[in-house]
Amino acid sequence: MSHDDHDHDHDHDHTDPPAETALRVKALETLLTRRGYVSTEALDAVVDMFETKVGPRNGARVVAKAWADPAYKKRLLERPTEAIAEFGFINRQGEHMRVVENTPRVHNVVVCTLCSCYPWPVLGLPPVWYKSSAYRARVVIEPRAVLSEFGLKVPEDVEVRVWDSTAELRYMVLPERPAGTDGMGEEQLADLVTRDSMIGTGGTRTP
Repeated sequence: MSHDDHDHDHDHDHTDPPAETALRVKALETLLTRRGYVSTEALDAVVDMFETKVGPRNGARVVAKAWADPAYKKRLLERPTEAIAEFGFINRQGEHMRVVENTPRVHNVVVCTLCSCYPWPVLGLPPVWYKSSAYRARVVIEPRAVLSEFGLKVPEDVEVRVWDSTAELRYMVLPERPAGTDGMGEEQLADLVTRDSMIGTGGTRTP
């Protein structure tokens, strides 16, 4: 699949929008609020919903629960939609889920080759690069090269599996639990989970 021809640096956080996009959003927000079409409070509520309630933090909580609770992990892998619904994280764009587990032998990465299908209830808004034609085209053909451009080096003896999300079925990666996290609670574990680790293009944070 592709990765926006990956002609941009990867030493920045992929959650940061391009400066031009940020300026356009700010200009639109200013215009709408000045004309009274929308209040700043309403905009703040929408942003908060996607960043803290419908954002990657939801998925991080699911992953942390799976790391800490073997019974929940089993449910998550066998009946993911129902297991995720235990948190209340079910809505449009996430009605039918599949969770794929990273192991020492297998690394998973998610894409949508046709458009930008993405599990909003657990991962929030899709990043710009996920929707790009470059990522959608290249990650299927040369996944190791694309992951390398993200700064993620997958050893040659680890199989890379690419999963194609659709409108009917959306994927989330269950990353490997980091070493040195024994004894950590779910909230602490959730802080180690990154959005990109649940897409498969990045790793977890170091404890």
